[in-house]
Order: sequence, then structure tokens, then C-alpha cells
Amino acid sequence: MSVLLVEDDLSIAIVITAALEAEGFSVVHCQSIAERDRLLGEGAYQALVTDVMLPDGDGIETIDRVRARHPALPIVILSAQNTLDTAVRATDTGAFEYFPKPFDIDELARTVRQAAGAGQGVDLGGEEPLGDGLPLVGRSTAMQTVFRMITRVLRNDLTVLILGESGTGKELVAEAVHDLGHRRTGPFIAVNTAAIPADLIESELFGHEKGAFTGAVARHLGKFEQAAGGTLFLDEIGDMPMQAQTRLLRALQSGTVRRVGGRDEIRLDVRIIAATNKDLEPEIAAGRFREDLYYRLNVVPIHMPPLRDRRDDIEVLARHFLQHAANEGLPRRQLTAEAADLLSRQPWRGNVRELKNFIYRLALLAREDAIDPDSILPLLAVETAPASSEEGSGDLSQAVMRWLAEERPASGTIYQAAAAAFERPLFAEVLRETGGNQLRAAQALGINRNTLRKRLSELALDPEEFTRRS
Repeated sequence: MSVLLVEDDLSIAIVITAALEAEGFSVVHCQSIAERDRLLGEGAYQALVTDVMLPDGDGIETIDRVRARHPALPIVILSAQNTLDTAVRATDTGAFEYFPKPFDIDELARTVRQAAGAGQGVDLGGEEPLGDGLPLVGRSTAMQTVFRMITRVLRNDLTVLILGESGTGKELVAEAVHDLGHRRTGPFIAVNTAAIPADLIESELFGHEKGAFTGAVARHLGKFEQAAGGTLFLDEIGDMPMQAQTRLLRALQSGTVRRVGGRDEIRLDVRIIAATNKDLEPEIAAGRFREDLYYRLNVVPIHMPPLRDRRDDIEVLARHFLQHAANEGLPRRQLTAEAADLLSRQPWRGNVRELKNFIYRLALLAREDAIDPDSILPLLAVETAPASSEEGSGDLSQAVMRWLAEERPASGTIYQAAAAAFERPLFAEVLRETGGNQLRAAQALGINRNTLRKRLSELALDPEEFTRRS
């Protein structure tokens, strides 16, 4: 079996070629779209593996030419442009698979074998081009997984369950699935099931007939009917009352709903997307969530990573929010590299929502157009200040504020000075716990042993001292 590989980075091409040859493929390599078209016209191939950014054009934009001449050829697309837009564009070509760089080479080889065995690409759409302005931002590995899951559900109506902490962007994922999918011409109806009183949730979801209960002065269409032809997003599904869970399960099983006080069964035409910030398995064990409903909803799970697991995205998110803030009338600001680095090292317990609010506040309050660490630190101090200022508190935020006030490090040196001030007692404590064993200390800290040795030397910490103490 022969594979045509279109990749202008020779180092990547060599690695891919070796992996595919190990799978028994004969690999023909070229570096441009023109060479690709020529080779496809001269020989037969069982699969095409192509990069997006090539010297003579965009690999995705020219896929139509390949499809016209070789409609059954499976295509695997590689890209370093790791955005949701790229993932969707790749999917819309009917590609067998899309791999954002860096990727697992063994997984790529297995996928190419599957593609070659299938003998044709998977038809994932091919409708009109999708618009720009996509809501999700991020190029981290964690977000690439999210993007790939989104592209897998755009051309079907499988039920999606979005899991993740508060503030991670679960509703944005639901909106992306709707706006990019085949139901995008229909309504998108979002319901916060935790915000509806328990005695009204059935009426809100399923509707009611006139006179069904006190105050029901007219027929009311529920959210299921309002979302007909589109998407119903059930947010905070883990907080739904048990009685409503039973009704929801019946609706999903039967594909129909009955208004409160009504007799007629109404056929559903809606895609269901649910989301929760709770771990539902303990809720099931505690009897607060129906297990059968969980499995009915959890057809395609999408896990939204917390911001601490996608720190590579913090800078691009911050710049994205600064742009949005300017578009909404706030002063236009720029972020320095040092400021971006400082932001990327914050905990952001409120995830993307907290970062967005902080950036908007920063855009409003910063005194200079260029935001540097000196602009950020005062707001961070307010952000992390404890609710109580009791004397003797050991709160870390107070320690940071005291250190800043006492040391007053020069602008441009704040982060390095703060890191050193924090690392020294931290390393000393870990060395004390490990009896001066540098290997165990490095493992506990989650850093390389050579890195630990280098930092100990720079901080004038002698591990032998802790060995003697132990």
C-alpha cells in the first residue's frame, strides 16, 4: 500500500515516513501542493497525509481539487495552526482525521492504516463554508482534544455531555456545536436548570396547558418545543430535581414530551446538550442523580480543561479579551511579554471567566497603554486579598503583599525576585522532608533533577546541610 505524504518540514516528514513504513506502507514524500497534484495524477495511493501550511498555498483550501479527481481517497490532515477554525475547516473537507501538531506518531500511523483500509474518506459534511468569529480560543494540547471532539459531533444529533469546572467555557462549547453544526439555522435555547424553582422546572421544560395549575392563564410552550429544529442546552444538569430528572429521562427515551396538564404527546425535533460542573458518579452513588439518565446523556462526553491545565493559552486568551474590551468601548491596551508571563503563573481558580473579568478590569484601570507587571500586581493584590485581615494570618496573598511592600523590587525584576524569594523556603522545606535526597526532592517538586541542582546552586542552598540534620 502506498501513501502520499505532503509535508515541507523534512524532520517531521522523516519521522512520519519511518512510522508508516513500520506499518508496511510505501511512502512517497513531496513538499508542495504542485508536487502533490502531479504525483496524484501519475500514481495510485491508498491515503493522502497532508500538512495545511505549505510553501505554495493552503493544504485545506486545495483539497477540493483532490476530491474532484479522487473522491474515494482518504485524507489525513496535519496542522500547526491549532485553532477551532482549522479543525472545523479540516472536518468540512470530509477528511478521515485531523491531527494538530504535536501529535502522537503511533496514533497517526494507526489512523492512516484505518483510512487506507476503509478505502474512502468519512463524509463529515461538505456543506457551505462556516463563518469566522468562532467563540473558543486556545492552542494548548488540552484544547486540541476539545476541538477534535467538537468536530466529531457537528454532522449528527448525538447527545453531548460537557463536563468541567465553573468558568471553563462549557456554554461556549455548546454554542460552538450548535453554530457550526447542521442545526445552526434553528434556535439555540439555554436553560440553567439550577436557577429554576423545583416546582416550576417541569412547566419550563415541557410547557403547560391553560388551567393546569393556579396561575396558568394561558398555554405555555416549554423549552423543548421552543428549541424545535435547533439545540436545547441544559446547563447545571447535576442540580436538576429528581422528579424532573424522571420526566427528562422519559422524554429522551420516547422522543416525545407532554405538557403539564396536557394529554397529547408532542414529537421532539431537538438536539440535547447538557453540562455540569459536578462529578456525577458520586451524585449517583448518593441517590441524587439517576444513573439511567446519566448514561442517556453521556453519549459523547467533552471534558473542558481547567485553566491551570492549559497555561499555554493564558497569553492568547488575555490578548483576545483585551481586543474584545476595546471593541466594547474600553481603552485599547497592549500586553507586554513580562505581563503575559506573570498572568500565566496565576492560579485562576475561576478559570477563563475569572481571567476575562480580570482583563476587563485591567483594561479599565491601567494607567498606561502598555500593560506591564507593575500594572498587574496591584490588581492581583486586591484580587487575592483575604476577606478578613485578622492579625497573624498566614495567608499567602498577605505574605506576597508584605514582601512587595518591604522589598520594593525594581520594575522588570519583580517576577525573578519573587520567584527566588518563594523558591528558597520551598526547596528548603522539601529537602528537609526528604532528608536532603535530591532525587526524591525533584520528584516531589515535579521538576528535573538537573534543574533542581542548578536552582540550589543559584539560591546558595546546600543539600548536605539537610542530610546532616536528618
